[in-house]
Amino acid sequence: MRQFLGKKLRFPGKGPRFWCVKGKHLMVLGCALAAAVMFGVVNHPAIVGAAAATRELPIYCVQRDQKMASLSFDAAWGNEDTQQLIDILAKYNVKVTFFVVGDWVDKYPESVKALHDAGHEVMTHSAHHDHFNSLSADQITADLKLSCDKIEGVTGVRPTLFRPPYGEYDDHVITTTRAAGLEPIQWDVDSLDWKDLSAGDITKRVTSKVQPGSIVLFHNAAKHTPEALPGILENLIGQGYTLVPISELILPGNYTIDHTGRQCPA
Repeated sequence: MRQFLGKKLRFPGKGPRFWCVKGKHLMVLGCALAAAVMFGVVNHPAIVGAAAATRELPIYCVQRDQKMASLSFDAAWGNEDTQQLIDILAKYNVKVTFFVVGDWVDKYPESVKALHDAGHEVMTHSAHHDHFNSLSADQITADLKLSCDKIEGVTGVRPTLFRPPYGEYDDHVITTTRAAGLEPIQWDVDSLDWKDLSAGDITKRVTSKVQPGSIVLFHNAAKHTPEALPGILENLIGQGYTLVPISELILPGNYTIDHTGRQCPA
């Protein structure tokens, strides 16, 4: 005699024994299994976390014990303030990373060269600022090659970092980018300068949110960024931060990226 969900089932004879379960018993079994799964999810959230951990992520920030951070500027359209930004950064002896669109390189090659000559990194922000989620892997690869070719043609240095247009990405964007030899970079501190916040609000927002390993997002053509930048630099330097280009902030060699996008030592 064997026990099955509280109901005894007999197996007569000496031949092979089979479970004979009718529809109502299947329903009971299904409910029991569903309850067990729900119990496991609620009481063991690591089960869910394990699935979420498989998502491909760019680098949003870096695990750093030292007070290091990076400022970055996206350049896709305007160019009115680029030289002013270069001059301000030079005054404080700070080097940053500019992510430029290939079309912007075509329009303003002299500014691209000025950025490079001033010691700043010039990395790719795509060729045309398209929505990469809607592109195939072949289209992404071709776009990245075109933009990198244009930047290298002006600076003599091939980009190694990529910032997705609009900050949009999915797994295939990230895997295709890395397969092309580029590290995808996001940010953990958004200045919101693109919303035309006042210089004071931009300054307060950035200086209150930066942590060791942060990557800050600005735009070269935002209305109040040049006005806000000196105060941000003075504040962060006064807090003891060393501000470096992103390629000097991210960890070389083997690494992992946690569920928040933080790059950590392997």
